[in-house]
Amino acid sequence: MADDDMLSWDESVFRDEHVLELDYVPEAFLHRDEQMETLKYALRPAVRGSRPLNVMARGPPGTGKTTAVQKLFGELGSVGDIEVVQVNCQVDSTRYAIFSRLFEGLFEYEPPASGISFKKLFGQITDRLVEEDEVLVVALDDVNYLFYEGEASDTLYSLLRAHEAHSGAKVGVIVVSSDLDLDVIEELDTRVQSVFRPEEVYFSAYGEREVVEILTERVDRGFREGAVGTRVLDRVAGYTSDSGGDLRVGIDLLRRAGLNAEMRGSTAVDVEDVDSAYETAKYVHLSRHLRGLSESESALVRVLADHDGEQAGDVYEAFSGVTDLGYTRYSEIVNKLEQLGLIETEYTEVDGRGRSRALSLSYDADAVLDRLEE
Repeated sequence: MADDDMLSWDESVFRDEHVLELDYVPEAFLHRDEQMETLKYALRPAVRGSRPLNVMARGPPGTGKTTAVQKLFGELGSVGDIEVVQVNCQVDSTRYAIFSRLFEGLFEYEPPASGISFKKLFGQITDRLVEEDEVLVVALDDVNYLFYEGEASDTLYSLLRAHEAHSGAKVGVIVVSSDLDLDVIEELDTRVQSVFRPEEVYFSAYGEREVVEILTERVDRGFREGAVGTRVLDRVAGYTSDSGGDLRVGIDLLRRAGLNAEMRGSTAVDVEDVDSAYETAKYVHLSRHLRGLSESESALVRVLADHDGEQAGDVYEAFSGVTDLGYTRYSEIVNKLEQLGLIETEYTEVDGRGRSRALSLSYDADAVLDRLEE
């Protein structure tokens, strides 16, 4: 490699590495005009001081749902008398935790950690909205986690009935789900179904041409000129398409490939940098799901790494020895991990015991254990 192809100690292949981080909100939000217009239509009443329409945004992972909400909330946040709060339901997965997050968003400080009932917390939120004549728009991002925990119906019921509990309280709800197997409406209690009739917005997977255009925009902003060539970009786009068009895989892959190039001291990213980075970037979903697990849920994943493919009863014996949790809670965790796509279950016939479930990890055990320690 010639000297002019080598980075000096204070140089980087990146112009702005933050552009390639997964929480970055791009200025140019390509190929989502139709979805943004539907969201704006639903929330326009809030600008006039009225209760907005509710919205359900669905689509595969990495298709721009969260970014759409962030951009829309960025615009609404500058409008007087509108409060916007985006809740990550992977982190806050109970009704109380969600309303605590709403309280924090409105009052700019956290409610007491203990000693305050849900009824009082709810009342303080609705009192604030009425006294200040404000409209609250709530986005429940990754709402599927509320269903996994059995908290969805109670949470939505409280939000949707806020105006009845306190006359004058105006609340609109956006639910965002990446679980295409989850029928949000069908899984809600009938008392919630009767009042939750949302506008539906679908975010389809990006096509390969769209992926290339979006990643090109990120490369132009994130890398030094000439650092990423056409062959490299095409390779990244190919891997992204292989991952179901999940843009987060492509963005994470670009950043990791750039870091690989810097490790070599090169001023340009090579295809080999992309190939080696993909071994990590392809697990972006795995890492995200594992970060949201509780201690007992992580414990079961660790147990399964040692008992992969064994019968559910045998796995429970090992799990119980680690956690002292009962079989009912164990079954709840198994069902949640299966819904997240972290484990797979298969019913088999066992001599003398009838049908039994065999449990196995959906990913390589070493990859799972490595990411649990991150």
